[in-house]
Amino acid sequence: MLAGILVPLSFFLMIFGIVYLIYSTRNRERLALIEKGIDASIFFQGKEKGVAIWKIIVVNLAFLLIGCGVGIFLALLITTYTSLEDNAVYPSIIFIMAGIGLLTGFKTAKDLDKE
Repeated sequence: MLAGILVPLSFFLMIFGIVYLIYSTRNRERLALIEKGIDASIFFQGKEKGVAIWKIIVVNLAFLLIGCGVGIFLALLITTYTSLEDNAVYPSIIFIMAGIGLLTGFKTAKDLDKE
């Protein structure tokens, strides 16, 4: 019963700690640069060029889902036409094809960023 309370609480505290660390570190870096007299516009230089982050997420998610779908289909074909067990074939083929899909999505997102 105690684990049912501690696990979500520790998960929340972990996420809060990571977010707090990111923002406090970023704030300290910016304050140090401002103290040195560097213009604050350097924080916004990378915003103009490049592809929007939502496009990269959509491309990667699409290739991941395509990879999972192809993996399920291949696992079905393999288990239908061979004597291999379902317990080993389905997870392995799905993970392999999902990894290939993510790799393809990464390469496609990198090509989008070059344009």
